[in-house]
Amino acid sequence: MDDTTQAPSPSPAVTRRRGLPLVVVLIAAGVLMADQLTKAWAVSSLTGRGPVDVVGGLLRLDLTRNPGAAFSFATGMTWIFTIVATAVAITILRVSRRLGSLGWSVALGLLLGGALGNLTDRLFRAPGFAVGHVVDFLELPHWPVFNIADSCIVSSAVLIGLLGMRGIGIDGSRTGA
Repeated sequence: MDDTTQAPSPSPAVTRRRGLPLVVVLIAAGVLMADQLTKAWAVSSLTGRGPVDVVGGLLRLDLTRNPGAAFSFATGMTWIFTIVATAVAITILRVSRRLGSLGWSVALGLLLGGALGNLTDRLFRAPGFAVGHVVDFLELPHWPVFNIADSCIVSSAVLIGLLGMRGIGIDGSRTGA
């Protein structure tokens, strides 16, 4: 064996792909932290108060506790949403090993952080473990009250839709023209 022969170094694309699961985790951690800090603030500052107008009529702070899904759908099935959010989180972590696209890493990080933010409420808030109510406090005109986790989930859905329309796969492959 020749001493000058070296193993090929990984290509920049392979090196970049190795870091993409970390991008997912870092974005998710940031979303989870922002979500839980803003919910803690909302509970401590808005409990017992009526709605507070911010920026005229564009944004209102209105503390609510949501036992259901978006738009207070299926309010008696909180435990199902706990299971679904757990399954989503596990699936995202498994899929993140195949990432080859920064856009998908951002989208999955936002989705994971949002799912974990609302899951944290369902696990640890009243009325009890796995059936807790999600804290919502942001309200736009003609829109239901929501939180940071919800906005990240919606942003993720929009980004996933854009990536799909552009034909960018999770692994970074491109389809179509």
